[in-house]
Amino acid sequence: MNEAETRAELIDPALKEAGWGVVEGSRVRREVITLGRLQGAGKRAKQDIADYVLFYKGQKLAVIEAKRCDLPDTEGVGQAKKYAEKLQTRFTYSTNGIGIYQIDMQSGAECYVERYPTPDELWHQTFVEANEWRDRFGHVPFEDKGGQWQARYYQHNAINKTLESIANGNDRILLTLATGTGKTFIAFQLAWKLFHSRWNLSREPSRRPRILFLADRNILADQAYNSFSAFPEDALIRIDPKTIRKKGRVPKNGSIFFTIFQRLCHR
Repeated sequence: MNEAETRAELIDPALKEAGWGVVEGSRVRREVITLGRLQGAGKRAKQDIADYVLFYKGQKLAVIEAKRCDLPDTEGVGQAKKYAEKLQTRFTYSTNGIGIYQIDMQSGAECYVERYPTPDELWHQTFVEANEWRDRFGHVPFEDKGGQWQARYYQHNAINKTLESIANGNDRILLTLATGTGKTFIAFQLAWKLFHSRWNLSREPSRRPRILFLADRNILADQAYNSFSAFPEDALIRIDPKTIRKKGRVPKNGSIFFTIFQRLCHR
């Protein structure tokens, strides 16, 4: 039995029996983590591809590295740890479809398990302490624009780390990313989660938050405004001189406001 057959006949049914892809909010996905390091002349090294990534409530909870059934069940431990480190999952598994070897990346504990945990079991193993806002954020799916948007692994990590920090009550959070790494995409997904979960400074989900998106040039503020088009139209406000002249004041009847630093300082 080769690896593809092992996956189809042994691993996939075991995951389904545990509720993955069956329980609402859970799914299983094969994920390309990196395209491979550029080696020159348009060539790349081998891609990093996780055989299985277990998602629940918008979080990546575990990685599974699969090998064909005639290999040792621990054959994929090195890859499993490597992928879990990049995807920042607490748990990872190496399996040949018969034995299941579990690694807790946080505690370092390693052991065999008889079956895969259910989505709820893995959620509670990952997050030992309950948190209402973590759960509320988890119930808001990422916006993917009908499958057109897909978060890169480091974007997903940045979004979830930020949301976890917000859920824990932190008020000041700084994210720094290089040019071209998708800062607007990350900002959109954070705003999407905060808006639809009704997070606000009172920590009571009684109203939508008010979010200010600042840029240093009008063209960037315009691009961001257009990138947020999945939000309800009446939630978005572009603060510019034309709008202020037309209304005689800064518009306030929205949830997400876009402007430049200079306009904010001028006012």
